[in-house]
Amino acid sequence: MITPAQTLGGVSEEGLLGSIFPFFTTQPGLLVGPGDDAAVVAASGPVVATTDAMVRGRDWLDQWSSASDVGAKLLTQNLADLAAMGAVGTSVLITLVADPATPVAWARDFAKAVGEGAALAGVAVAGGDLSSAPPGVLLVSITALGDLQGRAPVLRSGARPGHTVAVCGTLGRSAAGLRLLEAGGDQAADGDQAADGDQAADGDQVSPSDQGGIRQLCLDHHRRPTAPLAAGPLAAVAGASAMLDVSDGLLRDGGRIARASGVCLDLVGAAIAADVAALAPLLGEAAALDCVLAGGEEHSLLATFPSAELPPGWRALGTVREGEGISLDGRAQRQRGWDHFAGDVP
Repeated sequence: MITPAQTLGGVSEEGLLGSIFPFFTTQPGLLVGPGDDAAVVAASGPVVATTDAMVRGRDWLDQWSSASDVGAKLLTQNLADLAAMGAVGTSVLITLVADPATPVAWARDFAKAVGEGAALAGVAVAGGDLSSAPPGVLLVSITALGDLQGRAPVLRSGARPGHTVAVCGTLGRSAAGLRLLEAGGDQAADGDQAADGDQAADGDQVSPSDQGGIRQLCLDHHRRPTAPLAAGPLAAVAGASAMLDVSDGLLRDGGRIARASGVCLDLVGAAIAADVAALAPLLGEAAALDCVLAGGEEHSLLATFPSAELPPGWRALGTVREGEGISLDGRAQRQRGWDHFAGDVP
């Protein structure tokens, strides 16, 4: 029997798997699940595939994030990528590469969070891989598969002059949460923090006077970002011409659409004023604006649409025009944000 005090080195691979498999519920599209050399999943046509990894000390700190937080965040990152292509998630594969001294409890809490989030999103956990690592190393990754349900994928290259730039979800909250943690605002990793089951991001604006509420929302969104998963396929049905998820910052990710489409995305300052105002009492005006424009790990969806008529839950941020790059009220902006090797690019 596995006890919470045990480490991965003190249990067999089979013992660990036997303790976490119950967290993974079956889904209709999973024909053969964990236990064989490979899983078998049903597919009605083209399969969308994506993968994301997180490394302890680089993508999270144990004093800020629990194993459950890491599992929930990693799942959201992957499912948001599928949604940004207009796809519905069907299954995921998990990889755990860990120092044998890692507590079994950490691995179980991580797996439980992934399993619970996947079940609520209607996604099957099809299997994965385990490997040991040098002392101190802990790495997790998820590969996610999605179904386009007969639609063409929404790429980054379809934006055209005259199209509307829009977002579904929040802006700047995750980056604000990180700044609060870096400033010592909340060091506790809450392992009992509840994940948002249906992965629906709250895009409603928060009153700047509600500092305690927005502070907690920011901390929660950094630890466990949510994404408006259903909005991706619905945007595809509504004719979205380009789309991605805001993982590295509005300017950097918007610049990727601009570069792929050969256009300029011109954002309107008034469209993000409420996002900035909500964060300003916590961080100051300049830092709040920087979080909204360059903050990563938000996982809201950014898209362009051929007309000003947007699907429910989307709000306009600007327009697409001829040119290149990204601008704010007509002024060219540097595509700053997160880079995996350069770090935060100011």
